[in-house]
Amino acid sequence: MSEAFETLVIGKLNGAYGIKGWVKVYSYTSPKENILNYKPWYIKLDGQWQEVAVLNGREQGKTIVAQLEGCNDRNLAESYQGLEVAIAKSQLPELDEGEFYWRDLIGLNVINQAGEQLGQVKKMMETGANDVLVVKSPGGEELLIPYVPEYSVINVDLSAGEILVDWESDY
Repeated sequence: MSEAFETLVIGKLNGAYGIKGWVKVYSYTSPKENILNYKPWYIKLDGQWQEVAVLNGREQGKTIVAQLEGCNDRNLAESYQGLEVAIAKSQLPELDEGEFYWRDLIGLNVINQAGEQLGQVKKMMETGANDVLVVKSPGGEELLIPYVPEYSVINVDLSAGEILVDWESDY
């Protein structure tokens, strides 16, 4: 595998399904069945990412099941339990100007228009109405800032590692 190869973990194998080597998959994608749109998958075997072809896959009840090339019996499928499923980051679709993947926002410094350092994005949260930046302040408090471009989020500068917001530390 090339040095430039970067993975993005999108799920986890969490058991065997049936007797023909199918695996149960816990998907981190939203919606969960989107994991089947990415091919090939990579799984870490013996400390190395190995490409694996997904021959078939579907929703099965509340889970996703998949048939992986070379996995033809239940015992082998069970041995894959707990392995992460990854894709090459290059498989992600290009975003339009001003759009960002959540993973790109996590870790950015958040600064308000007065130049005050509000903290660092620790995670993102989906609320239904809009996404929310979960920011850990320098004092250890958690700030919840709605991710609403041109309202509360003025600018995202990935190269500078900063998000400029219209927000105060005492909101």
